[in-house]
Formats: sequence, structure tokens, C-alpha cells
Amino acid sequence: MNSTDTHLNALEGQLGDLRRKLLEHPVYHSLGTRESLRVFMEHHVFAVWDFMSILKTLQRRLTCVELPWVPSGDRDARRLVNEIVLGEESDEDGRGGYVSHYELYREAMHQCEADTSTIDVFLTRISHGLPVREALVAIGAPQPVRAFVGTTFDIIDSDNTCAIAAAFTFGREELIPDLFQQIVRELNRQSAGQLDRFVYYLERHIELDADQHGPMALKMLASLCGDDDSKWQAATEAALRALGARRAFWDGVLEAVTRT
Repeated sequence: MNSTDTHLNALEGQLGDLRRKLLEHPVYHSLGTRESLRVFMEHHVFAVWDFMSILKTLQRRLTCVELPWVPSGDRDARRLVNEIVLGEESDEDGRGGYVSHYELYREAMHQCEADTSTIDVFLTRISHGLPVREALVAIGAPQPVRAFVGTTFDIIDSDNTCAIAAAFTFGREELIPDLFQQIVRELNRQSAGQLDRFVYYLERHIELDADQHGPMALKMLASLCGDDDSKWQAATEAALRALGARRAFWDGVLEAVTRT
């Protein structure tokens, strides 16, 4: 085993307990009705958008997206990040076309009759130049959303590529357990297929994470950190922070769901 593999194994070992607690979080057991699922989705959609933001940050840092084009960055890392972007930003939509996972999630929200107005106004505000944190306050986003997105953008603003890659690698949607898929499938059965877009989102997103994007992200992180102890330290701190933020986010979502 080379030193890069040793570093990666050590990092995964440090995260194991926290990742297990996230997969066993009680928020999933609270989603037995469409009403509770709507509340969940109205919060979680911000995490889906947030995920795309950190991914595109990596693409901007690891590839050339400016003119004139010049080759830039680690060759392996830019190949991996571009492959991940292809799947996340323009995946098969299950209907013969293509869609980003954020857009697919929003479609699922409409089908579930969840309220998309908060995320829609947020995207309008930031598209007009309002900074992310200010936009979240301006639209009255729930506190768990503001805290979670704020942590992600703190890591993005750190200007540390290894930290950003680690937060992306270990904070992905693979943290959604099989139990959640089973709950959603049952709700979809009870509602005569009115949640089929959400079922498709979960199946597609988790399938890609497990079979393709997860291994790619690990390779990307290992390629970026190499044998540099300081880079692995930054990666470890960012990964722990990202998972801690996800746990706090789920705690906040659970509190909101129990109020319904």
C-alpha cells in the first residue's frame, strides 16, 4: 500500500463513525407521510443546489473554463471532475432527454406538491448578483438551510482545493440510506405514482454515486493530495466539518418535520 492509499484509508477511518450516524439519523424515520416529505424536500432542495455549487467550484479550479483556453490542473483530476459534472448537470431524465439533478429534484417537488417558491426566489436573487448568504437571509430561508449552505461556502471560500474536494467527496448524497428509498417507494405506491419523479431522482442519484461518482471522487481527492501531509490534514478537517454540518442540518430538518 502506498502512502496516498494510507492517507485515504486513515481519512475514511476517521469519518466512519460520523458517516454511520448520518445514515442512521432519525430524520428518515419521520417521513411516513407526504406532508412530512414535503417539509423535508423544501429544506433538502437547498442541499441539492449546494452540491452543484461545490461541484462547479471544483470544475472551475481543476479545468480551464476561460478564454483563451490553456491546459491546466492535474490531468487525472480534470478528467474525473468533468465526468462527474456530465452526470450531475446533464443526466438522463428518464423520458428521453437530459436534466440536472437539481432540476429533476424540483420536478419531484412539484409532483409532491412541495413549495418551490423559496428556492425559486433564492435563485432569482443570486442570479441578479446578491451574495449567497445575503440572499438566504433576504428570502427568510430556514436556519438549518442558512447554516448548512454557509458552511459549504466557507469551505469554498477557503481557496483550498483539497479541502473543497474532500467536502465534495464525503458530503455527497450517498449519505441517504436505502431506508429512505423504501419509505419513498411506499409513499409513491400509496399515492398512485405521484412521487415517481422523486423515486427516479433517488435511484439515479444514488446509483451514480455508488457505482461511478463515489469512486471517481476518491480518486480525484487522492490525486490532488498525493503524499503531502498538509493537504491531507486540510482534507480531513474539511470532511469532518462538512459531515458535521450535514448532521446539524438533519437535526434541523427533523425538528421542522416534527412540527408538521
